[in-house]
Amino acid sequence: MRKLPWTLGALLPLMAGTATARLEVVATTSEYAAIARAVGGDRVRVQVLAKPSEDPHFVDAKPSHIVTLNRADVLIEGGADLEVGWLPPLLEGARNRRIAAGGPGRVRASDGIPLKDVPAVLDRSRGDVHAAGNPHFMMDPDNAGSVARTVADAFCRLDEAGCPAYRARLAAFEAALASKIEAWTARLAPFRGTPIVTYHNTWRYFADRFGLRADTFLEPKPGIPPSPPHLREVVSRMKAEGIRVVLVEPFQNRRNADWVAEHTGARVVEVCQFPGGLPGTEGDYIALMDTNVEAIAAALEGSARGGSR
Repeated sequence: MRKLPWTLGALLPLMAGTATARLEVVATTSEYAAIARAVGGDRVRVQVLAKPSEDPHFVDAKPSHIVTLNRADVLIEGGADLEVGWLPPLLEGARNRRIAAGGPGRVRASDGIPLKDVPAVLDRSRGDVHAAGNPHFMMDPDNAGSVARTVADAFCRLDEAGCPAYRARLAAFEAALASKIEAWTARLAPFRGTPIVTYHNTWRYFADRFGLRADTFLEPKPGIPPSPPHLREVVSRMKAEGIRVVLVEPFQNRRNADWVAEHTGARVVEVCQFPGGLPGTEGDYIALMDTNVEAIAAALEGSARGGSR
């Protein structure tokens, strides 16, 4: 692991400011920030380390991140090895016991969530495989409800006076989410069993929740860039199975998806796992899922009709 050349002492001149009554919350990625804001309301101030257009495996760590983490009361991380390549050295530089491992403000979003794709043996020859399992669990909206409850519990521990407000906001979020899950399930119901192609194994939880098949990837192995021979294999499989939709995210190489689409007649659909990565989804997990579901459903409808991309 690369050791960052910064220490908190070197950054002290940057840290002028006074504490506020609000909980200072830091989220590694923007879906956790959206949940924190939904639950915390005006009792929290939330900052995000990774940009929504940034590959969460390879975040550009900055000295300002150390300052942000040093001031935090709460850190919400995935906890399934997604941030393992860049978060530990930032925490070492921040020297904040409140959010250190086992600290009162350390929140692992994956706690209590059954992770998929847990490898029986950790073999790096299979690509960037996560020992804890597939870390993209927030693409199943049921898991967003679980994370919201975990976050509310943490806020209540740290701010007992605010606990009634956190519980009320949690209940409102869960009610809105349940209503939307029903609508999303109905929207995608006509396509149950339909196969799709994804760039990375990001959409496994989404596909399982809504009855799609997502077991063909533009990457030959997780984290390994697509190669021409592999893309030709993907094209052959798509033709054989009638796969007509390819999902791609903002930080992934669109040219690979376009090449596959040109050779199969498939539609390329821009989706994202992070609020703010698509227009109209800034800071709002439900808006993000709305956008993803509608984009995927519309593409599946169009491909079923045989329309042009």
